[in-house]
Amino acid sequence: MTVSDVELDALATTHDIINLGMLADGERRRRHGTRTTFVRVASVSAAPRAPVPVPSAAGELRIEGAPANRAAAIERVREVAAAAGLVPISAYSLADLEQMAARESVTLRSLLEDLRAAGLELVAEAPIDLMQSARRSIEEVNIGGLTLCRLTVHRLQDPNMVSLFKSVVELQRQVGVVRAFAPLPRTMNPAVPTTGYEDVKRVALARLVVDNVPSIQVDWSLYGPKLAQVALTVGADDVDGVSAADDTGEGRRRAPLEEIRRNIVAAGQDPVERNGRFDLVSA
Repeated sequence: MTVSDVELDALATTHDIINLGMLADGERRRRHGTRTTFVRVASVSAAPRAPVPVPSAAGELRIEGAPANRAAAIERVREVAAAAGLVPISAYSLADLEQMAARESVTLRSLLEDLRAAGLELVAEAPIDLMQSARRSIEEVNIGGLTLCRLTVHRLQDPNMVSLFKSVVELQRQVGVVRAFAPLPRTMNPAVPTTGYEDVKRVALARLVVDNVPSIQVDWSLYGPKLAQVALTVGADDVDGVSAADDTGEGRRRAPLEEIRRNIVAAGQDPVERNGRFDLVSA
């Protein structure tokens, strides 16, 4: 679906969230039909020698947090890789890795290659608003033999969503390797407050504007089941951060796998589990 700049400006300022959502849902269905993918993630700390639980249901083992230095980052990946088995390992923000490389006077490429040699497969996120050189750094991920999990927004600096989303389009034109874009901010900015209405609108606009990235993603652990379910009806097609725990102790209906499947079906779609590589593990 091609949308002109004039139409985008009108959609960005509209209060007709129903029509906007219908347009975005139509574009999402044109691309993916009724299929919605999700990944079950087990998170472990970036701290050296912290426990490394690996649930059998995990489709991705994610190292959370920023390491203290290059040596600690490499050692932690090595520790996690020793426990992970065949589960894909993701870790770190690309913006943090940029800063670490600069601090330690090494090239980003050499740092990424060292992490790959230690067992890393996936860079967890690339926050478009924090990276010093988004194009160069994402290209280095690719050259270094790693894969980027997702492009993210750390914090909204400007309520102009269309401008931000157009920058994502241009970045993807340059690099061509972004598999998923998560348009909702990871942290809140008091100067740019957000509401559920604005979050829904942001997801819908992201699907309409960012026409060269395959998936629009919503984070289950960050934004919760209610917003995630609504997001799936207005353009999102992938859910990140579903717990890999097999049982919450609250009964089968509240178990993470049952809950995500139920929410996707309630949104009128078909749940399909994937792993961190975007390989389907169920159909």
